[in-house]
Amino acid sequence: MDEYAEIAELYDHVSVYRTRPDVGFFVEEARAAGSPVLEIGSGTGRVLIPTARAGVEITGLDASSSMLATCRRELEKEPVEVRARVTLVEGDMRHFELDRRFTLATLPFRPFQHLITVADQLACLATIRRHLVPGGQVILDLFNPSLEALTRPIGVESSPDAEFTMPDGRAVVRRFRRVGQDRATQVNQEELIYDITHPDGRTERLIHAFLMRWFYRFEVEHLLARAGFEVEQIYSDYDRSPFGAKYPGEILAVARVNA
Repeated sequence: MDEYAEIAELYDHVSVYRTRPDVGFFVEEARAAGSPVLEIGSGTGRVLIPTARAGVEITGLDASSSMLATCRRELEKEPVEVRARVTLVEGDMRHFELDRRFTLATLPFRPFQHLITVADQLACLATIRRHLVPGGQVILDLFNPSLEALTRPIGVESSPDAEFTMPDGRAVVRRFRRVGQDRATQVNQEELIYDITHPDGRTERLIHAFLMRWFYRFEVEHLLARAGFEVEQIYSDYDRSPFGAKYPGEILAVARVNA
């Protein structure tokens, strides 16, 4: 079942996604690594398409056919030379087989946090490692757990994000709600709620429900070491500030395949 089927077309219109400052970071890392690059959880192409525009050959892997379909529609707007640099693959990040190796694998905007068990996390990292050239890199993009955020009340809807309007005239307001939390396994049950008003006044509510695992910095380092990577950098933000310079900030882990 494609959990993004109902909301894929809305994704790129969400204001906090459009203004997220991660794109430049991942484009710079891809250019520094050189072609080809693998992006896991490439979704609608928010990071992938700017990377291709920068002259990098890139393969995007995603489990959602709906998100990939949205990406293909966006790619049709690009010049032929940009489209030629992109390959899209539908697949599971834990177990995939591509007939090539990559200089860099990236996981922008937290897809790794949808892997709930250690077995799945290690399976993903092992599969990535098999697809990297000797000395290739992986970059994990995770949120750094905020104690304040983790203790928010269960079942309470957040204040709405900025309203946006779809090309067909639908007005959309998005909210967030946590509906459960398992502190022993570090898993939140989350919902993104989309309240939609159609041009004819009809309203509907779409709910995107998902699980999200939170990680701590040293836990991430141990996972990468177990999977055969050497951690090179842990950043707290896309400006490459060192971990701990901002709170809560991000956990941007850059690691290289061990020799």
